[in-house]
Amino acid sequence: MLHERYYIEKEKQEKLLERKNPKTDFYNGIYDRYEYPVLTREHIPLTWRYDLDVSSNPYFMERLGVNAVMNAGAIYLNGRYYLVARIEGNDRKSFFGVAESGCGTEGFRFWEEPIVLPDTCPEEVNVYDMRLTQHEDGWIYGTFCSESKDTSADDLSAAVAAAGIVRTKDLKNWERLPNLVTLHSPQQRNVVLHPEFVDGKYAFYTRPMDDFIETGSGGGIGFGLCEDITHAVIDEEKMTSLRKYHTITEGKNGAGAVPIKTERGWIHIAHGVRNTAAGLRYVIYAFATDLNDPSRVIAEPSGLLIAPRQAERVGDVSNVVFTNGAIVNEKNEVYIYYASSDTRVHAAVTTLERLTDYVFHTPQDPGRSADCVAQRCELIRRNQAYLKQEKERQENGR
Repeated sequence: MLHERYYIEKEKQEKLLERKNPKTDFYNGIYDRYEYPVLTREHIPLTWRYDLDVSSNPYFMERLGVNAVMNAGAIYLNGRYYLVARIEGNDRKSFFGVAESGCGTEGFRFWEEPIVLPDTCPEEVNVYDMRLTQHEDGWIYGTFCSESKDTSADDLSAAVAAAGIVRTKDLKNWERLPNLVTLHSPQQRNVVLHPEFVDGKYAFYTRPMDDFIETGSGGGIGFGLCEDITHAVIDEEKMTSLRKYHTITEGKNGAGAVPIKTERGWIHIAHGVRNTAAGLRYVIYAFATDLNDPSRVIAEPSGLLIAPRQAERVGDVSNVVFTNGAIVNEKNEVYIYYASSDTRVHAAVTTLERLTDYVFHTPQDPGRSADCVAQRCELIRRNQAYLKQEKERQENGR
């Protein structure tokens, strides 16, 4: 027989999974926010956390607890929304699970079991933050961070980050490929595979790093080509979106979701980091690259796209938003999935038309306070003139 508490917890979870998720009253004209996260630790199936056998778990305790659900890769298949979420156990180890919804902003349910990746890297201790690319070669690729202990350092927290690569056709059966090799970068995180061939080669957005935490000489988001993804090696990394002083990317930045193709260029949704007195602050920003040369930036709207707000600011690693997944459906609606404070996953929803307008028509950061205030004053004065003209038009129309 099942413990009586099982039925209580099962009913609570079912209410959560069936809960409607209304839009908030937040408005900036770019995207809509939603009242509730789309994934939390409470969405994890009870069978993943509890031993249901009363004889071995008489107090119905969590035997394998889950601390957080975050940083989800995203893909749209056959009219369904799929998130491959990073699930962090109470033991700090992360793994991946597929959650599915017919809506995109609510009703996500995890599949029966988490993803079991081929265990081909004996030195690998942790995996996380998978990006999903539906590539024109017919495969769905997942690129993720493969973390291992840095045995060259005495510091117990010293680690080595590499870009792991897997591929699948159905999100169920996964083939593990050798980790990406970048010949001139000691470590890699936040690697994204471009969805199309570039000059007949596989293209990756990289983040060159000197060590596990610090980018060091890494200047921003890189771009590199490789001949064979089954043994992916990148020699040259061009820089695309650069780190810049006194901006949201001053500390570091990294590729986020797989680039979105539009008529005007590839839209990228990335993250930028700056240091503050309260620690690192992560925000999400956007830029665009050329359709024929995806390494060349052609539009950079000023500042951030998404920042942590209200309850989103509190969590395991506070004051953070991070994305590694976005979906464009057949209606050209864009779903940006972002985690807040390394704790839960949210959705921000816009349209391809609105996102394109934002990226290509929002002014670029001029770089200095004097120039920024002049930029704002110019907007104010144009608005004042427009309001005056509109008032005169209305008066003449009476």
